[in-house]
Amino acid sequence: MMNLTEKVAYLKGLTEGLKLNENDDTVKVINAIIDVLDDMALTVADLDDEVELIGAQLDEVDDDLALLEDDFYEDWEDDEDEDYGEEMFEVVCPACGETVYFEDSTLDDDYVVCPACGEKLEFDFELDEDADE
Repeated sequence: MMNLTEKVAYLKGLTEGLKLNENDDTVKVINAIIDVLDDMALTVADLDDEVELIGAQLDEVDDDLALLEDDFYEDWEDDEDEDYGEEMFEVVCPACGETVYFEDSTLDDDYVVCPACGEKLEFDFELDEDADE
């Protein structure tokens, strides 16, 4: 199957083979159209080459990222049983709907500020005595 530049070259050859009068206005228009098609075909071929190069580079980055993920998650799984200190709490902000995380110590304050929207979030930590039993 012919590529785009080959098709335009074939079309150009066909028109040259007709031995049309170069001074005729219709022939001038046809030749101008073929020249534009030729330029477009060359541009598309260059773009195809660039896309192929970028795809190859992206594949390399993807491979490198996979190696890093393997190393990171392998280390993380090894350390999973270790205590990293404070417990984290997950909260959905009622103002913006964003899920945010807070450390245990920040909840000792009267309120915390949503890092997504700046809304002050207040929590009531009165425990039900029956729930503890």
